[in-house]
Amino acid sequence: MRSFTRLMSATMAAALPLIAPAQSGYQKPSDVLAAIVDAPATPTISISPDRTRMAILARAERPDIAELAQPELRIAGLRINPAVDGPSRAITFNGLSFTALANGASTRVTGLPEAPRILTAAWSSDSKHVAFTLQRDASIELWIAEAGNARARRLADLPVNATLTDGFAWMDASTLLVTRVPSDRGAAPVEPRTPSGPILQENSGPPAPAPTYQDLLGSPHDEALFDHHAMAELVLVGVDGKVTPFGPRGVIGSVSPSPDGRFVLVSTILRPYSYLVPVGRFAMRTQVFDRAGKFIKTVADLPLAENVSIASGSVRTGPRGLAWRADAGATLSWVEAIDGGDGGKAAEWRDAWFTLAAPFDGTPARHQQFALRVTSVAWGDANRALVTEAWTRTRRTRTWLVNPSTPGTNGVALFDRSSEDRYSDPGTPVLARNAFGRLSLQFSPDGGKIYLSGAGASAEGDQPFLDEMDLASKQTRRLWRSQAPWFENFVSFLDASATRALLRRESVENPPNYFTRDLASGALTAVTAFPHPHPQFNEVKRELIKYTRADGVALNGNLYLPPGYDAKRDGPRPTLLWAYPREFKSADAAGQVRESPYRFTPVAPTGPLPFLLAGYVVLDDPAMPIIGEGDKEPNDTYVVQLVSSAQAAVDELVKRGVTDPNRVAVGGHSYGAFMTANLLAHSRIFRAGIARSGAYNRTLTPFGFQAEDRSFWEAPEVYGAMSPFYHAPNIKDPILLIHGEADNNTGTYPIQSERFYAALKGHGATARLVMLPHESHGYTARESLLHMLYEEESWLEKHVKNAPVPAR
Repeated sequence: MRSFTRLMSATMAAALPLIAPAQSGYQKPSDVLAAIVDAPATPTISISPDRTRMAILARAERPDIAELAQPELRIAGLRINPAVDGPSRAITFNGLSFTALANGASTRVTGLPEAPRILTAAWSSDSKHVAFTLQRDASIELWIAEAGNARARRLADLPVNATLTDGFAWMDASTLLVTRVPSDRGAAPVEPRTPSGPILQENSGPPAPAPTYQDLLGSPHDEALFDHHAMAELVLVGVDGKVTPFGPRGVIGSVSPSPDGRFVLVSTILRPYSYLVPVGRFAMRTQVFDRAGKFIKTVADLPLAENVSIASGSVRTGPRGLAWRADAGATLSWVEAIDGGDGGKAAEWRDAWFTLAAPFDGTPARHQQFALRVTSVAWGDANRALVTEAWTRTRRTRTWLVNPSTPGTNGVALFDRSSEDRYSDPGTPVLARNAFGRLSLQFSPDGGKIYLSGAGASAEGDQPFLDEMDLASKQTRRLWRSQAPWFENFVSFLDASATRALLRRESVENPPNYFTRDLASGALTAVTAFPHPHPQFNEVKRELIKYTRADGVALNGNLYLPPGYDAKRDGPRPTLLWAYPREFKSADAAGQVRESPYRFTPVAPTGPLPFLLAGYVVLDDPAMPIIGEGDKEPNDTYVVQLVSSAQAAVDELVKRGVTDPNRVAVGGHSYGAFMTANLLAHSRIFRAGIARSGAYNRTLTPFGFQAEDRSFWEAPEVYGAMSPFYHAPNIKDPILLIHGEADNNTGTYPIQSERFYAALKGHGATARLVMLPHESHGYTARESLLHMLYEEESWLEKHVKNAPVPAR
């Protein structure tokens, strides 16, 4: 006799329809798409302080999933590799070479171990050495490469602690200051099997709203682990390998030697720790020590900052941006909020700027005060510096020319403009290494002018430029501008006379490479010859297209046509539109062109361009502006503006004859995924959607999101209207949801996709949820990227390219 259980199972199997089991394991897309994942990455460069050489760091291959599956600590807002006391998922480099800027002669550095994993590299101030950290299986090591003979060697036998810092900083041209793992550190704490009690949190003070941070501390054991892996001691290491103990020990958050090498600024993280905010808002004490490690002065003692307002422009009180003045031997500079730090409250003045020179025993000099938040200081000399202030809500930004030698006096406003008006951007100051090896303003040979490098945005696209600006008259003179059909970006001057420049040069057919240009004659000399990473895209046609939204707002986007495609001959094609909405205070700014038709097109597996090889027309980064002019908030009409922008884009493509209106898909990542879900919930423009790592229920981000300052309780109707989770019953077209299981981005918890999928499934929508193991907000493992492309390719083939015309 069969058992009751077996009988019931057989009966149910006979009664239920047969369902094919889902494919298991990682899958691969078609070969043409898979090849994109393995395309070589563009190397990273670093120019020596004397501007004669370039260090070229070759990017390592994509990690495999086994690497991402290694143990990882997610605490205090960090991702820590506990095996090496450093960051997990860090970008690494597998090769180092030196290239002469005069003639492009290149020498590969020898002496490295097999398959090296370089983390951070930095030139010495005399340009003779490059120091770098090298990740091994059980530690991070300190290495050095000599520029003269291109040989590398391990500098000292000590484990570097790079949990909170880069692990080292140049003290002077022959000495490094290193954060090392304490020599007497024991084993990592083991979590007790039996808890000692409940986890308690209590609030009886002022309101403490906070964004939805991830990877926070959550228990006393987490705190013990954080202490264990972040605890460091400082040592001095000479280029000869000699190790000398130095100064403090603790949870060291940052170290910064003074330009003259006589002092060190050390910031130490203090208890009590927080379970609500990441380490950047923990209590912190910043102190000055001399070169012998002797304590000199405490310059900042910041308490735990759990109650910083969520309003844009809000900051913690106390010294902020504390750093050494780049053009002086040992002078500290910082700004402090004088409005209480709350950007949501009206105030005439927001910030004040201070300096304090060695021996640090006087009263700090108070310089100019600012009506906006100070965002940067560019040092020049004893009498000239540039200070920039900005305010996000109004998009206003100003740059002042100030005299640091006359505290209490206001500077001269050089620029006062809207930060979202790209066409009026005067450029950013050109910096060069000074006698201390620090970046400061490069002045003209006569000392009266500075240089400005900018994108050169215009209605015809970006045309980067280099200007000379007279600081007395504020008049500018154009020295150079990128000319079609090439796209060139200024990188650096190669001499003090500002007659030779290093440029990054590319075109539609040619990948970015570096050239020197004589600015007087225009003569070019090639420095690098990086190969084309994806020649299979050579036949792709690209066009910057312009069109208009129904309300008159000018829009634009990058239209790509598949290799060999001819609209007249081949007719309309299935199309993928990939976008990311942006907020604006001005319709004019929203319609500005953000790209150039002469740029080389980099093809990333996480973007839409791979699908050109599968025969799709692609509209990449079409403008999706959400505008709130004057006192209006952009998001009050988010849905209406979003749908109108999408409709305008599709209408333009159909008018051009390249797109079949019945076979258009929309997709995006993060806020672009949120956009995708909203477009499917509030329109029938698209046949299907792809939404990656998005947030779909805004009540789970109740204290603001993206550019939305208001909390859920201040604008519940906005949160509801913008949450596609609330409108799941309205989604009638197929949607593919992809999310990294280890997403660490603020607001995009994996539960966002999980609960949205449950809502869609509960209402009978055609939906698929793909959770990528061990992946964060951006996907990195080779297997994950291949599988992502497989899912997207399969989804588009089934629901767009080969789908029957829908009855709507």
